[in-house]
Amino acid sequence: MDAVFHPLADLFAQLGLPNTPVEIDAFIAQHPLVPAIALVDAPFWSTAQAQFLRESIDQDADWAEAVDHLDARLRQ
Repeated sequence: MDAVFHPLADLFAQLGLPNTPVEIDAFIAQHPLVPAIALVDAPFWSTAQAQFLRESIDQDADWAEAVDHLDARLRQ
C-alpha cells in the first residue's frame, strides 16, 4: 500500500482554513503554541477541527505527517 502525502496546504483546506502559503504563514504567526499545550488542545481549533487532528494522530492516518508538520511549525 502506498502512503499518501498531504501538503500543509491540503491540511489547511481539510480544516476549512485559508490555505495559500501567505495565509498559512499568517495563521502560524498568529497562533504560536507553547510546549505545555498539545496541538489538539489549542484554543483556536473548533471542536470538529480538534477532533479531526486527534483522530489523524491517534489512527496514524494519511494526514498524520501533515499534522506533525503543522505542530512543529506552530512551535517555532
